[in-house]
Amino acid sequence: MDLFEEIVKMRRGGQRGALATIVHTNGSIPSYESSRMLVREDGSIAGTIGGGCVEAEVWAAAREVMQKEAPRKMVFHLNNEASYDNGLICGGTLEIFVEPILPQPVVYLFGGGHVSMAVAKAAHAAGFGIVVVDDREAFANKERFPMAQEVHISYEEAFEKIRPNAAGYLVIVTRGHKEDMRVLAWAVRTEARYVGMIGSKRKVMSVYKALENEGYKREEFERVYAPMGLDIGALSPEEIAVSITAELVAVRRNAANAEHKKLNMETRAAMQSTGKLTAER
Repeated sequence: MDLFEEIVKMRRGGQRGALATIVHTNGSIPSYESSRMLVREDGSIAGTIGGGCVEAEVWAAAREVMQKEAPRKMVFHLNNEASYDNGLICGGTLEIFVEPILPQPVVYLFGGGHVSMAVAKAAHAAGFGIVVVDDREAFANKERFPMAQEVHISYEEAFEKIRPNAAGYLVIVTRGHKEDMRVLAWAVRTEARYVGMIGSKRKVMSVYKALENEGYKREEFERVYAPMGLDIGALSPEEIAVSITAELVAVRRNAANAEHKKLNMETRAAMQSTGKLTAER
């Protein structure tokens, strides 16, 4: 099996993995520098770095690497240690670099207005793929979004065709309250890594309340980033796009500040008690 072809196949299929490569050997080691082992998300492997307990430890480390999405260098000083010798290893030093294999993150923009155009440009420059959804063909087209991988001009069609996974980032910036609620109702029950919605705290909470009245549970909104974007005092569409893209990157990189904009149930209760929860947009 060609490991690099397998990596391309995995990334296109939205699957994660980790690639372990021997980068240095010293002494009597039965493998060669550049020997590789690919660990898939389901735990299966392709290739080998020599077998034995070293390979088992690297397999376990690979699982952690793909989870944290951060590379790791491992050094084994073997020296004929029985704990590492399954009849495969003699003695010496072995250095292995384990790196995550990740699918390209994709931003799904629901809404084709000015903010979406600015977000598409900023997110694309940051390495995200772009998909645009709007029920107005004048707003969702390749002329406005030349970097888009896909353009959908029907929300229902998009809901049927799009299957967000751990590399999917859903950004809700439609033209109105009704469309926002419609998209959010679908989005919270997907496997997307990120679900964000633009708007004031009052608007966000009123959307939550309306969906709860339709049978959604409060807990389903705990994962939503709303109001969306890092707080940088943004006003213009371009500034708002910087704010949103920065949050997308923070989530992608597991940054510590990526959780601060979620409105939890305590916030909702406080707004209700002060009479600030209204139905305004």
